[in-house]
Amino acid sequence: MVAIIDYGAGNIKSVENAVRSLGAEAVLTKDKDVILSADHVILPGVGAFGEAMKRIRENGLEDVIREVAGSGVPFLGICLGLQLLFAESEESPGVRGLHILPGRIRRIPDLLPDGTRLKIPQIGWNDLSYPNKGRLFEDVPEHSYVYFVHSYYLDCDDPSIVTATTEYNVTIGASVEKGNVFACQFHPEKSERCGLKILENFLKIKGGAHAD
Repeated sequence: MVAIIDYGAGNIKSVENAVRSLGAEAVLTKDKDVILSADHVILPGVGAFGEAMKRIRENGLEDVIREVAGSGVPFLGICLGLQLLFAESEESPGVRGLHILPGRIRRIPDLLPDGTRLKIPQIGWNDLSYPNKGRLFEDVPEHSYVYFVHSYYLDCDDPSIVTATTEYNVTIGASVEKGNVFACQFHPEKSERCGLKILENFLKIKGGAHAD
């Protein structure tokens, strides 16, 4: 069973539908026991960093997420779900993130070298490079295109956990992997066949107390 953490963020039904299209059981939940009994856990999210952390804490989910991340059960953050795994974000100064992974979230600079302004947020398809190809990208060729919607990007303190990058005025950490914790800045559930393959690869990963 795949637990999709429902903390009041938008755009989670598309994640549920994508997981179910791959033949997996998916449950939208904020119930601690359901989350901790799952074989895979997904933290989705669209919206503001500060508001998301507020809702996570109001729903008593911070410790649950930390427990999953430390349990060995495969865990995937998507879009804002990636950003929340880090210490802080320029979007919400003074708000403490989950700090499960080392780094911070910065705003994409919109001024290009020639003085023109870049469109922010970035909305659309960008290709991926693999500085350290991770398990999510098995049979996903380098320079595959995936779908992004974001104004902020990962500035990671540990380059060894960055498994995919893309370019949008700066080099953006597009995906990370550390042990059982995975995250994507892009939306695999909206990235057509390539994205479904990434989700399929995640669902194949075994770990923790629920591993075969």
